[in-house]
Amino acid sequence: MQFDYAVLHFENLHISKKVKKLLDKKDYEFSVNKDFKTIINKINEYHLDSWIVKEYKNTLLNLENYQGSIDFELLTCSLKDKESNEIIAGEIGYRIGKVYTSLSGFSSKKRKFNNYGKLQLVLLAQYLEEKGFNFWNLGHPYMKYKFDLGAVLYKREEFLNIFREQRDKKLNS
Repeated sequence: MQFDYAVLHFENLHISKKVKKLLDKKDYEFSVNKDFKTIINKINEYHLDSWIVKEYKNTLLNLENYQGSIDFELLTCSLKDKESNEIIAGEIGYRIGKVYTSLSGFSSKKRKFNNYGKLQLVLLAQYLEEKGFNFWNLGHPYMKYKFDLGAVLYKREEFLNIFREQRDKKLNS
């Protein structure tokens, strides 16, 4: 059971100087929901001990076109280098109501793409805010980059309270 959560409220988004420079370069292409299988495969290549085992991967791929009673949507995002057309960062997560929750992600380990993983996070945060999400659940609070991005820590009970408030609300279309 998870006891603590890292949550990003978009008004708290912090964009580092390095990421601001990358935003200005515009040498990338950011997209949402282009290729679920590729993103999952890239995550598994990056994380040698990935929890996205074959059975879980198949479950995620089956949820790509979910049509059910819960306001649920699986999402992926990717960041491509315009020059090489290589996917250099990305993640998979899901939406319930107006809440986005990250599951896992990756970024290129190539030196020339330093900070592009952080760029992908910033672009995703901006996308989520633009689409009307209330907040971003970054999950376990054990990684510094989440707080560098502007996340705050919520105890389980606090998190469940804010989640319940937003899970039944519809996104602006």
